Amino acid sequence: MSQELIDGLLAAFPMPAVLIDQTERLIAANVEGATLLGPQVIGRHFATILRQPNVTTAIESCLLDRKPRTARHLSNDGAQDTTFEVTLRYVPGVGAVNGGAVLICFDDITDREHASQMRRDFVANVSHELRTPLTALMGFIETLRGAARDDANARDRFLEIMEGEASRMNRLVGDLLSLNRVESEERVRPKERIDLVAYLGSTIKSLGPIAESGGRNLALEAPDLPIEIPADPDQIQQVFTNLIENALKYGGENVTVSLTALDRDPALRCPAVRVQVIDDGPGIDPVHLPRLTERFYRADNHRSRELGGTGLGLAIVKHIINRHRGRLRVESDLGKGATFTVILPQ
Repeated sequence: MSQELIDGLLAAFPMPAVLIDQTERLIAANVEGATLLGPQVIGRHFATILRQPNVTTAIESCLLDRKPRTARHLSNDGAQDTTFEVTLRYVPGVGAVNGGAVLICFDDITDREHASQMRRDFVANVSHELRTPLTALMGFIETLRGAARDDANARDRFLEIMEGEASRMNRLVGDLLSLNRVESEERVRPKERIDLVAYLGSTIKSLGPIAESGGRNLALEAPDLPIEIPADPDQIQQVFTNLIENALKYGGENVTVSLTALDRDPALRCPAVRVQVIDDGPGIDPVHLPRLTERFYRADNHRSRELGGTGLGLAIVKHIINRHRGRLRVESDLGKGATFTVILPQ
């Protein structure tokens, strides 16, 4: 088989591919293969390029017994670590003195690896979040059956704590179901049009008692005229209820919700509305900002648990905003409060 034909066949492969003959040198590579392994790989010994033991061992074995092999190749694309599933197949009649060669294809499975890791982390986090209240409940039940059986004061105190732990588990399960529902609908664009000014006013009115009980001032700054956007009413209310509740829990004395209509937003490239939830609280360390919307991530773990947070609220907000083709931006510095900005297309 001519070199031109070999190069043409490899060029037709949609993934990185190289060919190694019995001299243990690379005799051909497509553009993707040269990009992955580096320029000027032709003619070099495979051990100087593919230095990972599992890959080199698979190549040596395939050259020796001509049986198919698979291996894992780890790399880095400059932005993140990448994982490739390497498939090796023997091709007879090519290479030096037509002695045959090994065709090596690299299938990028980085996304699958990340998804698998996310699932493992998710299960571990859910297990951890449920184990704490369950352990507390089991401990109190055991105490009530034993030492505190006839102690009315202890029984009432323990039952109150047990109720709190059960409520925490109930909130967690509710948020998990909500997150699952939002993720399943993320690719379905909402078609109903709602008056965002009216919905924000309704949300702030419903949260008024929470603000008053905590000694907070909650204000809305919005135009008098209605502003309509395509949106799912329940989900939009969930977004702003979550953001305003967070500001009331973790912010300072004053929380302002500001609504502005934009003729054109540069990021969305269309007319949009901007809603900002602004507080004058202690702020958030900038190191936490990129991870705030991750599931179960908490900037202040102890305080969040004390106030009944599940660590899923901002993850739900992010998915709802994604469904509405909007943007979420968080700005904060320690001691200077926080601003959560939601931009939605009109």
